[in-house]
Amino acid sequence: MSSQPKQLTGKIDPQKIKIIEIPRIHQDTLSAFQALGDCTCAVSDALDELGIPGAIPGSVLKCIIPGKHLVGIALTLRNVERQGDFSEIVKGKKNLMAEAECHNLAQPGDVLVIQGVQTASNMGGVGGRMGKRQGELGAIVDGVVRDVADFKAVEYPIWSKGVTPITGKWRVQSEEINGPVYICNVLVNPGDLVVADESGVCFVPRKHVEEVLLLAQKKARLEDDLSRKILEGHTIPDIVNSLNK
Repeated sequence: MSSQPKQLTGKIDPQKIKIIEIPRIHQDTLSAFQALGDCTCAVSDALDELGIPGAIPGSVLKCIIPGKHLVGIALTLRNVERQGDFSEIVKGKKNLMAEAECHNLAQPGDVLVIQGVQTASNMGGVGGRMGKRQGELGAIVDGVVRDVADFKAVEYPIWSKGVTPITGKWRVQSEEINGPVYICNVLVNPGDLVVADESGVCFVPRKHVEEVLLLAQKKARLEDDLSRKILEGHTIPDIVNSLNK
């Protein structure tokens, strides 16, 4: 823990911040996942073998910057649709979004994971620039975002359900930071592992990270072996039979 208390932005009631400093995953473990490259398929297979739901297709959560991938630690935010008379809310000009507080709390290697709103932006370009500066690897958003050009300019990848020009300032309200969230019906807790690439997104509960890593590495070795046999000219029956050994 830090020796000095974290200075907060005041964008959300401090009681709604469940954890100031999220639990960390050892860097050696993160590096081992990173060494697998685009590894959501191997991680998804490992999760299946362990009976853990955690994989979300890339057709559901699409990356706004093609070709990007990441391995990081979940920092969570739960948003809801704001209630009340819209014209009065706009007149009042009080923004109840607390994404900036998440960036304020972020550490290098974090991934902002947002249980969001589907009808208005949960995050914009300024937030992406703040997150990038803080060392965030990107964001996963069960909802929509805006300012795509800004995210691309600073190379801050986001996997989201879609994009929109509609601001969330008057339409979105942040309810909790670093509590449990549901992303496409998958439970994610702060400190969980996040793996994302062009195939989709996988969330791995912290307590299962090591066993998922071992299974994913096994899957990657098998894929490498099969690829080698294909290049070496092995027959298809030989290749298929090797899968049963």
